[in-house]
Amino acid sequence: MKQCIHIKGLRISCHVGVPDEELAVAQSLLLHVELEPQGDWRELEDQIDRTIDYAAVVAEIEALAAERPRRLIETLATDIGTALMARHPLRRVKVLIEKFILPQTQAVAVEWESSLP
Repeated sequence: MKQCIHIKGLRISCHVGVPDEELAVAQSLLLHVELEPQGDWRELEDQIDRTIDYAAVVAEIEALAAERPRRLIETLATDIGTALMARHPLRRVKVLIEKFILPQTQAVAVEWESSLP
């Protein structure tokens, strides 16, 4: 049985880019995050403290993205995914980041995924 929490279309602003000129200006990124909790939803008993608080996850992602500049969105995706796996009882996490940097594309995206063995 698969039980997931999806955070779709999270808009964040952060400093990311390879050339120094790009890194100097905050950019808008779009994130999609999929969280698969370790526990069974039938055991939640309608209590927020027994599940993944997605508002808290969003706040963590925003804080993590703002804490320092990064050259690569790959690094940001890895940092976010690793932090979420460490801080929450997750079986699996997937982070997809869209960056709007190439004018001839809708977006450039990277995806990072990790799960427990």
